[in-house]
Amino acid sequence: MIVLSCNIGPDSWPERRELCAEVLLSRSPSIICFQEMVEEKLDYLRLALRQFDWFGTCNKPAGRNPVAAIFYLRERFERISAGSYWLSQTPHVPGSRSWDSAGTRLANWVCLEEHASGRRFRAISTHLDHFSQEARENQGRMINEDAAAYPGEYPQILAGDMNSDRENPVIRAFKEAGWQDSYEAVYGPEEAGFTLHRFAGQKYESEVGRVDWIFVRGAVHVRGAEIIRDSHDGHYPSDHYFVAADVSF
Repeated sequence: MIVLSCNIGPDSWPERRELCAEVLLSRSPSIICFQEMVEEKLDYLRLALRQFDWFGTCNKPAGRNPVAAIFYLRERFERISAGSYWLSQTPHVPGSRSWDSAGTRLANWVCLEEHASGRRFRAISTHLDHFSQEARENQGRMINEDAAAYPGEYPQILAGDMNSDRENPVIRAFKEAGWQDSYEAVYGPEEAGFTLHRFAGQKYESEVGRVDWIFVRGAVHVRGAEIIRDSHDGHYPSDHYFVAADVSF
């Protein structure tokens, strides 16, 4: 099955929303983990992706923006459970943040059961802080601790904008905690190139590598991976390249 991680970015949504939906559907995904999902984008994508159900807690109390929403194919999966926690020292306090985090960060997760096989697995969508390294490291630690509560063979998928390339201690900590980078599983340890491009595509001069990731752990096999660089007439669906992984259990 195809899993996508998609930071759908700020600005100019009416001008790029059709292209965004077109690129998403072109990969025939079963699961899409979004970042920067706000109400306006959700309203459009719920209609454009009618075959998907979704889950996402809003990042702030009484908010309307399920920033790390997860979409999953209705005909393929049943949602068994779902939840959220804030990446802070008070993870069950809505809107909380710690460690000089510039933004309110959280993780959304769903436990899904595949209709055909009865197999269950867990998908997590998140977006780590863009400003504070201390926050990123503690946010990553919280995700690792949460994942470790499950049996070692339990299939889990972690997708998101980590605001960290492979040289960052956050990424090393994920790998040391048992997460496998889906892209590296297919292509090896060579640098994959940047994913944040600020709507400039390959013309963008980036000082960092890939910041958008799909990790797996437990009984998950990675069959393929892609950085999606699709554009149309110089226009891009987001200021990030979307990333994809083809996985099986």
